[in-house]
Amino acid sequence: MSFFDRVKNLFNSKPIAPSSDEEALAFSTTQVPISQESTIIPTSEVQSFSPEIDIIPFWLENEDALRDEGVIFGLSEAKVDEKIGAIRNYFAHQTAETEKTVEYHFEKIGEINLLIEQKETRINELTEKARVLENRERTEHQLPRTFIGIVLSLAMCIGNYYLIDESILTNFPKNHYVIALGIFLAGMFNLFNSKSLFHEKESSISWRQLLEEVGMPLAASVFVFVQSLTGDASQNQILLRSFALFFFVFFLFLFAGKLLLSNLTVLKTDSAVWFDNLRLQKDKINKTKEWENEITRLKIEIDEQRVEKWKIVDILKSPEAELKRLNERREMLVKLFESEFNLARSYRGKLTGKQIEDILK
Repeated sequence: MSFFDRVKNLFNSKPIAPSSDEEALAFSTTQVPISQESTIIPTSEVQSFSPEIDIIPFWLENEDALRDEGVIFGLSEAKVDEKIGAIRNYFAHQTAETEKTVEYHFEKIGEINLLIEQKETRINELTEKARVLENRERTEHQLPRTFIGIVLSLAMCIGNYYLIDESILTNFPKNHYVIALGIFLAGMFNLFNSKSLFHEKESSISWRQLLEEVGMPLAASVFVFVQSLTGDASQNQILLRSFALFFFVFFLFLFAGKLLLSNLTVLKTDSAVWFDNLRLQKDKINKTKEWENEITRLKIEIDEQRVEKWKIVDILKSPEAELKRLNERREMLVKLFESEFNLARSYRGKLTGKQIEDILK
């Protein structure tokens, strides 16, 4: 019975028989003497819920009994926090296992979402790698031209050696092969410089650098020139042949060796480019297929994990609904108790002690 009903009964000439719930409450509630000045309910008689003892208080099972409790507390000096705390403690005990179940399932969903996110990130990485690899173009190289240049450079060097050997054969009939090789190597001394001085445009050339670059090739060419002055031909022919041989051998020494080394360096670069192109072509076939297989596998795993997640979501609906129902029930009972408490407390100063006793009977 609400507080208003009790007040109406107080001023009604005909008493109204209490309901069965009120009778049960009357037998279960200890009567406390109430004075006109104040009404006090001892704290020991405030019925609270103990999680250790799974006993549901009567006033939590019956809304009319809870209203009566609110009226009793409102007309007394008792504090509302104790009774509200008992209500919340009871429902905290009721929802403990459900909250653990909900929390466990949310953790499982979070773990699955994390795995799905990691696999989707991996799929994006593999897709980007495949796209970059597909867009890579073969690098141009001049390997055939470089190879032909090396062959021609070797042919010039070999021809230069035999030309020297033939020129000194008359004066050095014995061991002319070894002597010709020595002259050839002496003329090739400028190979020790990585770049010809004639290509140095920005820096100045000192006389020491010029001597190092030209000295040995010039000396070897002069030696061949001198050795070629002897012969059976006329003097003019011998001089003309010797000068032609001198200039030819000298410039071969200066440029043929550097051309050979330059082509060897270019050959190394072009070979690396050629191997990179072969590797690129192989990767476009093998790695692309490997990445596509991995992407397919990851997508299948993501689908399986999503199915598992939705199964957990379906399982989670029942405990979530139960938890929501209990929380709503708790708030409803708290509001109901507070409403009756506040209403009774607002009327306490307007009623006499006798009237309060009649209301509580």
